[in-house]
Amino acid sequence: MFELARYEARRRLRGAVYLSIGLSLLAGMYIGTFPSIATDVDLDEFIEQMPEIFTELFNIATMNTIEGFLAAELYSIGWTLLLGLYVAYSAASLIAEDVDRERMDILLSLPISRARLLGEKFLAVLVPIVVVNIVVPMVVYVGTAAVGYPIDPVNLLMVHALSIPYLLACAGIGVVLSVLVDRASIAQRGSLVLLFGLFLFESLTVVAGYDWLGSVAPMRYFNPTDVLVESRYDLLGSAILVVGTAVLVVASALYFRRRDIE
Repeated sequence: MFELARYEARRRLRGAVYLSIGLSLLAGMYIGTFPSIATDVDLDEFIEQMPEIFTELFNIATMNTIEGFLAAELYSIGWTLLLGLYVAYSAASLIAEDVDRERMDILLSLPISRARLLGEKFLAVLVPIVVVNIVVPMVVYVGTAAVGYPIDPVNLLMVHALSIPYLLACAGIGVVLSVLVDRASIAQRGSLVLLFGLFLFESLTVVAGYDWLGSVAPMRYFNPTDVLVESRYDLLGSAILVVGTAVLVVASALYFRRRDIE
């Protein structure tokens, strides 16, 4: 049971470790530079001079605190955008890569259904998501304490916990493209373009006064600034992301069951 999921998970473990190291180094860089920046520059005054679209794009509320600084620099860019793009890109290869490399016939010869094949492959995407959300918060907590600006551990834990449904939704977008397109490279590039487009679109709808249009974007339901700065946890938004991910995966499985593999 779940042999394919375990196999795929092992394949992704090394990449998850490298990803965690990279994001930990990025977090360490931001944490290490904050004390000198905070004492020399009034970052909030700088924020006030920024265009509204920029502050909406990266959910910037304040940068004079370590929480606001990390929310804007590490989590809005590193987590919401870069990690989201990575997960979507990775998920876009789940089916398309095997079709592209003519390995799908071998997999389909196994005594498992197409829906189970897709589901177990999708479960393996949890490996990088879980690993980075275990390693990086420990680095952030120790690092902020070391420079004399300890971050609230509860808010830190919550921002990482709430990022998991968001990242799964990004993976769901990648899975849809993976079953729609036979070429892995096209599915991967398409997932990057689509997710980045949603990232821009969500902010533009807020600035334009049409907030409801941005409800289709997964980043609407994950706001690191609210969690770290305001201690507000959008549990309903996380539930919406979980339901949306389930819909995307189920729809992908239904389509994959019916499509012809050439």
